[in-house]
Amino acid sequence: MKLVLASNNARKLAELRALLQGLGVELLPQGELGIGETDEPHGTFLENALAKARHAAAASGLAALADDSGLCVDALGGAPGVASAHFAPLPAEALAAADREARRLMQDGANNALLLARLQGQADRRAAFVSTLVALRHAADPEPLVACGRWAGEVLPAPRGEGGFGYDPLMFIPELSRSVAELDAATKNRSSHRARAMAQLRERLRSDWHLG
Repeated sequence: MKLVLASNNARKLAELRALLQGLGVELLPQGELGIGETDEPHGTFLENALAKARHAAAASGLAALADDSGLCVDALGGAPGVASAHFAPLPAEALAAADREARRLMQDGANNALLLARLQGQADRRAAFVSTLVALRHAADPEPLVACGRWAGEVLPAPRGEGGFGYDPLMFIPELSRSVAELDAATKNRSSHRARAMAQLRERLRSDWHLG
């Protein structure tokens, strides 16, 4: 079964492909089909994931999968939340002069720096990565499959590790005694917020869509 991923993030694509193995699903990034990204104007992960999945399904005529995810920090009232990817503003001219990967690296660095600044002097550094997955058989599907995963940890005072992306170098997982950026891909795929959400979604794909 072909399933369009409502994202062009190469790392997210690789992570979700690994998590979908064994279900007989071919996951295609929407960019390969000439589908642009849609707006994410909503205040919750669920609403944004549903909007992205509907957009990809409508544009492709295929079933679609969307993930809306981010970091929720207790001391910041859940921020950056749905704004996680663009938490820190960057000059438009700097973004225009860089390619996609360079823009992502610039944005990640700025986001991490702003998060550390907002938490300076804060004793409560509890946080969680949150992922909401939505799968649709078609754009007007009245029964979207929804799964949510939460991966709790603490925000470090400085980055640790070279792997992952986004806030991974700042997110420390106590039970693993490492930052997310220090984890190998296999460990991350077993433990992450997306892995937890996907474990739920896989069961729904099997039972409701009869996959695998």
